[in-house]
Amino acid sequence: MQVFVYEYASCQPAGDAAAASLRAEGAAMLAAVLADLARVPGVNVVTLPDEDESAFCRFAAASDWTLVIAPETGGVLAERCRWVEEAGGRLLGPTPDAIHLTGDKRVLADHLAARGVPTPPTFSPGSASICFPAVCKPRDGAGSQATSLVRDRDVLRRVIGAEPGVEFVVQPYVPGPPASVAFLLGPCQRLSLPAAAQLLSDDGRFRYLGGQLPLPPGLAARAQRVARLAVDALPGLRGYVGVDVVLGDAPDGSRDRVIEVNTRLTTSYVGLRACCRANLAEVLLAVALGTQAPALSWHPGAVSWTADGSISRAAVIE
Repeated sequence: MQVFVYEYASCQPAGDAAAASLRAEGAAMLAAVLADLARVPGVNVVTLPDEDESAFCRFAAASDWTLVIAPETGGVLAERCRWVEEAGGRLLGPTPDAIHLTGDKRVLADHLAARGVPTPPTFSPGSASICFPAVCKPRDGAGSQATSLVRDRDVLRRVIGAEPGVEFVVQPYVPGPPASVAFLLGPCQRLSLPAAAQLLSDDGRFRYLGGQLPLPPGLAARAQRVARLAVDALPGLRGYVGVDVVLGDAPDGSRDRVIEVNTRLTTSYVGLRACCRANLAEVLLAVALGTQAPALSWHPGAVSWTADGSISRAAVIE
């Protein structure tokens, strides 16, 4: 079996600080999943070192599976997944329709809310319904790029004016610890992985700094519960899917909210693989194929990681 892994940010020339951050996260995910796939018996893994559409399509056509890791910004993820399908390849990930639905924050919020999934209401910047403090973010952004906490309409206008050509949405700020839950989804199984704490900058920009496992049991159960509601409400999900949530200030979880759904590998993968006794990529492939997946079990102790994939505190190995 051949698996083609494509990571967008690693294929791009060096750019500004925001691009450098995405490159670091992308490189960490790419290195981790390549190492794990290389250890799966019978799997040959290939990748692409630069942005070459014709080579991409040849690799996708020649491979049994293609795993695309790319940001939603500007439709990049959706476009690369379309390349796979047009080349006759098979995506190790959600359908293009699912990618379009989850990549548009306004459409996603409306879709989830209509199905009873707790998520912040999402407005255009000119809406009179906005309550402050609020979070202003690109409608199709990734990695907290151009995301800001805004406390009044003057600040909101300045944030939008600093990014000409970007379409923004605004959501009420949800206080509480941010977390993420990853799922491995296939035709016969839906495996939820341990909930992880998200470490974000406290400067009002919500920059991703890394994560930590495990969450306290009560918070972990709440994160899993609200994340599953989102997964259940979205058609076409498969492969590795991450759900970002905020655990609100109500102990019963009634103020927990789904913030985003990522239809691609996320940086949490580097922490989850460090805690998992099994090869996480091997489990992902088995789930996608609909075959018996290796049992999931987890090392005791805590592990934390930075955005560039560095494990800063190793898991305790029994």
